[in-house]
Amino acid sequence: MFEKVKELFRPQDMTKGSPTKGILLFSIPLLIGNFAQQLYSTVDSVIVGQYVGDAALSAIGTTLPIINLLLVLFMAIATGSGIMVAQYFGARAKNDLAKTIGNSITLIVIATLGIMAVGIAFSGTFLEMTNTPEETFDMAYDYLIISMIGALGSALYNIVSGILRGLGISVFPLLILLLTAGMNTVLDLWFIAGLDMGVAGAAWATIISQAISAVILIWKLAKMRHELVLSASSFKLTKKYALGVMKLGLPAGVSQAIMSLAMVFVQSLTNSMGYIIVTTTTAVMRIDGFAMLPNFTFGMAISTYVGQNVGAGDFDRVKKGSRACMKITMIASVTLVLLLLFFSPYMLQLFTTNPTIISLGTTQIRILAAGYIAMGLYQVFVGIMRGAGDTMPAMWISFLTTVVFRTPLAYLLAYFTRSDEYPNGNPIALFVSLLVSWVMGAVISGIWYKVGKWKEKAIIKRDVKQQEAMAE
Repeated sequence: MFEKVKELFRPQDMTKGSPTKGILLFSIPLLIGNFAQQLYSTVDSVIVGQYVGDAALSAIGTTLPIINLLLVLFMAIATGSGIMVAQYFGARAKNDLAKTIGNSITLIVIATLGIMAVGIAFSGTFLEMTNTPEETFDMAYDYLIISMIGALGSALYNIVSGILRGLGISVFPLLILLLTAGMNTVLDLWFIAGLDMGVAGAAWATIISQAISAVILIWKLAKMRHELVLSASSFKLTKKYALGVMKLGLPAGVSQAIMSLAMVFVQSLTNSMGYIIVTTTTAVMRIDGFAMLPNFTFGMAISTYVGQNVGAGDFDRVKKGSRACMKITMIASVTLVLLLLFFSPYMLQLFTTNPTIISLGTTQIRILAAGYIAMGLYQVFVGIMRGAGDTMPAMWISFLTTVVFRTPLAYLLAYFTRSDEYPNGNPIALFVSLLVSWVMGAVISGIWYKVGKWKEKAIIKRDVKQQEAMAE
């Protein structure tokens, strides 16, 4: 029994056994872990909305697109690192694995220090650029500044959890997330309800909890001496590994930057509609965060699965696993849509008692509901390509669907739906445009998956073969 429990904490080799079973065993703790991570921001919103008020909830929502835009470099490094870790792990290249991990951590620390400096210096400017309502400006400024102060903890947590995923480890990060999510809730209640710190209390609770989770995950990585040997030289930036991480991850970072920048423009439109609309949208997007969890989870799982099997040179298993993951994702997405259609009003009541916000939010969620099926397919297609090392298509698809299409469509629909009730446009425009962009993303990524160019991007497998030839 003890050995079976220990097995859950070891790296999962997905180059063997049933693809469906392997993906599910890896996905379930990952899903629960993502759920726990989402609780960080959601608990902030629930407690702030109930104890401080709707304006405070609006303030947090205003900062999110800015924070996401500032942290896009995290996405680039974490994505590139995860791909290389998975492929080197599948290829059993321990030396390359250790140097990839060390270089990734060094890169994330350097990048974070720069991001913190920019974020702290220009927080007020960013909020002014997005037309942050006067009623919420000061609270949004406090939340943004504190979030930037804690950026290093968030960065290290994300990079190390991505590395552990690449190694096939999902249970240990889950337990740490459950622990720190509980800690975040306790600190939220203490800082906000007990010490009356308001929005600032929510930000401090989050960054403290994330910093603790980062420290524990780093300790776990350092203890994995059987799978890899990290030394001081592993953390010295080396051209092959540092550039490899950035080359693979930069398209994902640019993709995230594109989406975040588009969201900043959309947030500006949202802010112009007034803080009630901002509050409604904030509550809806918190629920959307949970609704997206299965899609993101299966996208990450198939990326690790494909990375390991591409590293091992087994494309037959890649094909079988990809089909299995699509079926699992569709079942989860359809179930999710049914739940959202029936229970969205009750979910919104967690954030506010305002009937106007609940009614409008329910409509917005029901507009998005069908889009989660399309988004599920998109995440699986992109996850397959990412795991194989083909990260460019996601960047171009993101640019096309969000910058070229979604953002202009949102402004266009808002312009044509102006009325006495909504002088700057009906907020429904925000979500109709988002739904259409999701469907477009699924169609385009599906076509690119079928074309199959991603199968030629297994550069790490080629590197390993070259090393084996030299050794002979």
